[in-house]
Amino acid sequence: MKFSVTYPLAAGRCSAEFATRQGLVAFARAAEAAGFDGIGFTDHPAPTHRWLEAGGHDALDPFAALAFTAAVTERVQLIPNVVVLPYRNPFLVAKSAATIDAMSDGRFVLAVGTGYLKGEYRALGVDFDERNDLFDEAIEVMRGVWTTDDFSYEGRNFTARGQTANPKPERPIPIWIGGNSRLSRRRVSTVADGWVPFPAPRGLAATTRTVPLETLDDLRGMLDYLWQQVDAAGRDRAEIDVSFMTLAGGGPGDADFNPDTHLEALGQLAELGVTWCAAPIPADSLNHSLEALQHYGESVIQGL
Repeated sequence: MKFSVTYPLAAGRCSAEFATRQGLVAFARAAEAAGFDGIGFTDHPAPTHRWLEAGGHDALDPFAALAFTAAVTERVQLIPNVVVLPYRNPFLVAKSAATIDAMSDGRFVLAVGTGYLKGEYRALGVDFDERNDLFDEAIEVMRGVWTTDDFSYEGRNFTARGQTANPKPERPIPIWIGGNSRLSRRRVSTVADGWVPFPAPRGLAATTRTVPLETLDDLRGMLDYLWQQVDAAGRDRAEIDVSFMTLAGGGPGDADFNPDTHLEALGQLAELGVTWCAAPIPADSLNHSLEALQHYGESVIQGL
């Protein structure tokens, strides 16, 4: 099991300290020192005010934040959580990803999804109803331009005739696909290296337009379908990472956090094929988050 943490700007009304250079440096270095294997940033370039007021969250630009993180860390993998792929021209995403990968000595993992906020799609001038087609063509374009000179592609909204982009990744940049739908898992089985399902209580699932996921049995059923698709595609299950999280035992920032209960739940997830666990870190203050990172490292990561 490997461990990741999403930068606390993902957690609603977080402390303003997290939008500062000092906050990001302290958090990234503390996560690495605690033994975390990856750090992530969410992607919301233009969320609606209504969504934010209803419990949504702000975000730093993931590419800028991960490039910054690469410069102040040495080991952690850099994992956006997740880039909404249809928001951007795929050549721009490919260039950003390849640049961060080169500057971090190959530590970048491109985790992507289709997103669900119609208002954000409108603000960015992207047709929400085209999101699945745009997503699929983006995967093809990125894989192509990362490996091929004089690359051509006829997209829905662009024409590429003989493009070459350098630097090219020294090894294929892993692509993880986020989302709870069967379509997401079918995509993983054929074109990706990892799956990132999201906890989705049944009351929230309708709002976020996703499949409910709140119990171990929910996850088991989803993974059964994923492994069936992976087998049908002739791929090795061991090649596919699965990143999830558990709130069993509470969070490391809680006074009553129970590491033993948490470790037991991690064992159950590992038995299902989960290879990465995302830790819930508090966002009320920088000091509290740093304490939680250290506590999780000492009581959970070192406990395995």
